[in-house]
Amino acid sequence: MKTPIIYIILFLVSTWTSVANTIEVCATCKVKTVKEAIEIASENDTILIKKGTYKEYNIDINKPLTIIGENYPVIDGELKGEIIRITADNVTLDGLFIINVGTSYTEDFSAVRVVKSKNFVIKNLVLEKLFFGIYLEKSSYGKVFHNKIIGDAKEEFNSGNGIQLWYSHHIEVDKNIITHVRDGIYLEFADHCSITNNISTDNVRYGLHFMFSNDDIYENNDFQNNGAGVAVMFSKKIEMYNNIFQGNWGTASYGLLLKEINDSKIKGNLFKENTTGINIEGSNRVTYSFNTFEKNGWAIKSRGACYTNIFSENNFLYNTFDLSYNSKLNDNKFENNHWSDYSGYDLDKDGIGDVPHKPVKLFSYVANRTPEAIILLRSLFIDIIDFSEKVSPVFTPNNLEDISPKMKRIVYDRN
Repeated sequence: MKTPIIYIILFLVSTWTSVANTIEVCATCKVKTVKEAIEIASENDTILIKKGTYKEYNIDINKPLTIIGENYPVIDGELKGEIIRITADNVTLDGLFIINVGTSYTEDFSAVRVVKSKNFVIKNLVLEKLFFGIYLEKSSYGKVFHNKIIGDAKEEFNSGNGIQLWYSHHIEVDKNIITHVRDGIYLEFADHCSITNNISTDNVRYGLHFMFSNDDIYENNDFQNNGAGVAVMFSKKIEMYNNIFQGNWGTASYGLLLKEINDSKIKGNLFKENTTGINIEGSNRVTYSFNTFEKNGWAIKSRGACYTNIFSENNFLYNTFDLSYNSKLNDNKFENNHWSDYSGYDLDKDGIGDVPHKPVKLFSYVANRTPEAIILLRSLFIDIIDFSEKVSPVFTPNNLEDISPKMKRIVYDRN
């Protein structure tokens, strides 16, 4: 049976009309502004923004489009408000230099805001002179990839976050560089997200901050010199692998804060030269394995209500205090860890110490309650009372010990 000619014509016409066009934007082009290009574009068109400076803000991308910058054109918001808002599905934003976001104490103005969108890609952006950087609001199945976000935050109250996810799920945040903002990356009510291969440094508060977010993973990130490292709070089933927490110093600072965290995994991380490596409160059924705690003030501070956690095959190297514990009850398990200050022996040469190691020093108990006592740290008197507490525990849990301490540093292959 032959196909009627009218159906062939209709098919050809529909195919021709669905072909995506490319609209060029530049000072000498027919289309001179980004807003005009979006207005005249059809769904699935590409907008190519030529190199130059475009003084625009409140740009609303309200249809599926691919917007590409050629040689990083500048979108200058002139401090008037939000610059780009994405309100459609299937939008790609690529290769723009966005500056001068407006500042407000009632609205979270952003360089790029994504609202109720799916299947979006935000990549290769450079953001400077910003309030909030990239803000995802009730959006899902998107990727924020290979962006550079540079703020000038000095204090928490008048600064925003670099990348913020709010009620947004199944988001990939990968290979971004974020610095000098309030929180480098912030998640609130954001589930099934991955935070990977990012560098988040020199931020006023946290390099990464979770609140009420579940089933997330963050892996292979570098968090250095932030106000207080990373905070994971009121969340569950968080996987934390192969990250670097370093140089987070201050009277209330730490590499990682865990508060009300359950059923999570912390593996293969480096905690180096922080005031406190991990500060734990109200966290249960968390496994800590193959982490290295090196040259911290406190490697781990456990502040209470922490039960059935397992610390296995970690390295504790040259910390002032390996473990601080504020309770006489212990329901946590320490096994097969390497402790640089272990003073036992291995007569059968099996690599396991023959004498259990008690990681809690009495002086750490004293210093927690009377910080001024730290001045006595290197005195002979402190060595004597620490030894006495090991022999006959009075203030520390009797069963808090590693019965199988490793004699040599544990080598972990991050690959």
